[in-house]
Amino acid sequence: MIEQLKKLPQFEVTLGNGSIVDENFFLNKNTVLFFYPRDDTPGCTKEAINFSNLKESFSNLGIEIYGISKDNQNSHENFITKYNLLVDLLFDHNGLMCEAFGVWKEKQMYGKTYNGIERSTFLINKCGKVMKSWRKVKVDGHVEEVLSCAKLL
Repeated sequence: MIEQLKKLPQFEVTLGNGSIVDENFFLNKNTVLFFYPRDDTPGCTKEAINFSNLKESFSNLGIEIYGISKDNQNSHENFITKYNLLVDLLFDHNGLMCEAFGVWKEKQMYGKTYNGIERSTFLINKCGKVMKSWRKVKVDGHVEEVLSCAKLL
């Protein structure tokens, strides 16, 4: 599991254009990575919209925002179109990024146990170090808190 002030672990993800990138893609730029369980669900939709609404504020600080889930590219494209999202969504095609960041967890709902993404956010500096992490994120007020911390980079 990735910890604060640690360098990015090794992983591969698929960008919206279909190209596969690794951890080096996130170097030389400040980045917010937000992991979310599933496209087009209430909490995930609200979080993605909130990040989209404040994208300009993050951009003014020189920070790029990426949402990550295990949903495929087609699902991401539909999600972006349906809600006019302004953030880039990455497809963790093999689960390596979720594993590397320690967000793939055993969860329970209605008495059933399953594996899924624990909503988490990471603020990463240009050197690829995690400067701040949020685990078990509650959506309300979260994006504003991330922006406040981002101003300190």
